[in-house]
Amino acid sequence: MKNYLEFERDIKDLEEELEKLKDPFNKEGLSEVETHKISNIQSQINEKLRISYSNLNEWQKTQVARHEDRPKAKFFIDNLFTNFINLSGDRRFSEDEAVLAGFAKFEERSILVIGQEKGKDLDSRLKRNFGMMRPEGYRKSIRLMKLADKFNIPVITFIDTPGAYPGIGAEQRGQAEAIASSIECCMSLKVPIISFISGEGGSGGAIALASANKVLMFENAIYSVISPEGCASILWRDPSKSLEAAKAMKLTANELLKMKIIDEIIKEPVGGAHRNKEEILFSTREALNNSLDEFKESSREEIHEQRKKKFLNIGKQKPFRVFSADSNWVNKSNFFGGVREIFVKFKKELIIGIILLTVFLLYFL
Repeated sequence: MKNYLEFERDIKDLEEELEKLKDPFNKEGLSEVETHKISNIQSQINEKLRISYSNLNEWQKTQVARHEDRPKAKFFIDNLFTNFINLSGDRRFSEDEAVLAGFAKFEERSILVIGQEKGKDLDSRLKRNFGMMRPEGYRKSIRLMKLADKFNIPVITFIDTPGAYPGIGAEQRGQAEAIASSIECCMSLKVPIISFISGEGGSGGAIALASANKVLMFENAIYSVISPEGCASILWRDPSKSLEAAKAMKLTANELLKMKIIDEIIKEPVGGAHRNKEEILFSTREALNNSLDEFKESSREEIHEQRKKKFLNIGKQKPFRVFSADSNWVNKSNFFGGVREIFVKFKKELIIGIILLTVFLLYFL
């Protein structure tokens, strides 16, 4: 049974009509008229999908990123890699089912793959804790990343989580410290780290495994410090203002690429990744191949330095300077010349300020 989003109601009606026409129990077979009608309906569905998904707002993209049928980490691990060996436990507390991690082969190259897994049905979602990792999950990832670094093996991560698990037990076992240590570990590795944000990239739970040399993001994925509902609840005390929050947070792939927080957008099939998993698999394979090739000739020190510079440059702006950079404003004439320029530029504001200050002093003194 297909799952539909709120803005897909028209598409749902058309697809239900299409299924009735394709009814396998129709013993008489399809007539020429019905075949023509099927073709017309399919064309309508394709057109509506194209129009709808080319004009998604931020909140609708959030819904697509959370879609139940969206390909998860296990799907990519099963179909992109061979000889995957799942490794368990953080050697301190227990195993965390919310993250799959292990060594595998990709195009005959050894890699470490780590994927946040939400699960595909209710039972698996409960088992996987809806993709929300606990401290032991991050500590398992740290253990394996250090092992990969030791043997010069690249690290591939798939990010899809609402955020780190906020339960009492997780906090008691040091959730914040585990996330910080995971970020520190990622930043210290001298092997390439390639991160794919395939669905939700929520808060510290995502950045803990996405502090990478290259961050690639699916077209309809999201990446933010908090969920739109959480942001709306804090700012307006009203979760219904999720659309306003989503717009303000700039959590979509296009916005994040402009700000250079991510490095590349992976285009999704028309109607989202969940409608054509084979196509998104092909695009992901190609992007991963290209990303690994970029670092093939780089030394360990160069890889580490590139990652460090990438994150230090995020949000970096030119410093504000009152005077010209090449002027020696300590010189008396230059100093007073600069003051005069400021006075001329902000004359109106300064006069208003002096008048208000005078009125204030006269009234109270």
